[in-house]
Amino acid sequence: MENSKYFIYWIGLSALLIAGSAAAFSVYGLAKLFSGAFISVVIMAGALELGKLVTASFLYRYWKVINWFQKVYMTIATIVLVFITSAGIFGYLSNAYQGATLEFEKQSTELLTIEERIEQLDEDKVFLKEELEQAIGELPDNYITAKRKLREEYNPQITQLNQELLEYKTKRADLEIQLVSTGVDVGPAIYLARTFGTDIDTVVKFFIFILIFVFDPLAVMLVIAYNQALIDRSKDKQTLPDIAGLPGNEPASQPILIEEDDERMDIIGQNGNDGLHYDDVEPDDNNNPNPQPTAKGGIRIK
Repeated sequence: MENSKYFIYWIGLSALLIAGSAAAFSVYGLAKLFSGAFISVVIMAGALELGKLVTASFLYRYWKVINWFQKVYMTIATIVLVFITSAGIFGYLSNAYQGATLEFEKQSTELLTIEERIEQLDEDKVFLKEELEQAIGELPDNYITAKRKLREEYNPQITQLNQELLEYKTKRADLEIQLVSTGVDVGPAIYLARTFGTDIDTVVKFFIFILIFVFDPLAVMLVIAYNQALIDRSKDKQTLPDIAGLPGNEPASQPILIEEDDERMDIIGQNGNDGLHYDDVEPDDNNNPNPQPTAKGGIRIK
C-alpha cells in the first residue's frame, strides 16, 4: 500500500477517524463529568481537541522557524491535552461499563438477598422442628393428646415457613434466568475475571487503560504523519520530469541537463548558423591552399 498513490489518503482518513472518535468520546466524557454545564463543556472541549491537532501540525511544519518559547509551551500544551483527552475517554468508557453492568449488579444484589432469606428460613424451619421434637420428648408416652396438640400448634408455623421458602426459591430461579440473559453484555469480562482470579472491575479498568494508551496518542501521530506525507508529495511535484529524447514520445535513457542545452544554444548563436560545429579541417585532395571546413561527423560542406 505504501507504493500506492492513494496511501496518503488512507493516512488522512485514519487520522480523521481516530482523532474524531477520540474527540467525540472525550468531549462526551468530560461533559458527563461536568453535567451542570453540559453545553459549555462540549464547546470548550471540542475547541481544545481541534486546537491540539492544529498545534501538533504547526509544530511539525514550523519547528525550525518558531522560537524556543513557542516550542516548549506548545509541546507541553499538546501533551497535556492528550492526557485530558485520555481522561475524557476513560470517563466515557467507565460510564458505558457502569450502564451495561448496572442491571446485572442490581439483579446480583437482589439474588444475594434472596439467598440469605432462604438460608434464614431454613434455619427457622430446622429450629421449629427441633423445638417440637424436644417438647414432645419431654411428655410421657401416654400423653398422646398433648403431643397431638403440640403438633397442631407447630404445624401451621412450619407450613408457613415452607410456603415462604417456596416463594423465595421461585424468585431465585427467575433471577438466575434473568442474570444469564443480562450477563451476556458483560460475559467476556466475567470470563476474564474468573480466568485471572480477580473481580470484573479490575479487568475492565485494565482494558480501558490499554485503550486510552494508544487511542489519542496514535491520533496525534497520524496527524503528524499526514502532514509529513503532504510535505513529501509537494517536494516530489517540484522535481523536474525527464525530457523525452527519442521519437515516438519515448523517454530519454538519461535526463538531459538544462545547462548543457543552454551552452549548445549559445554556441549556435555565436556561429550564426544552424548549429554545425567547424572543429575539424580536412586537407583538400588537390592541395588546395584554402581547405574546406567539415562539420562534425565527417560531412564536407561545399
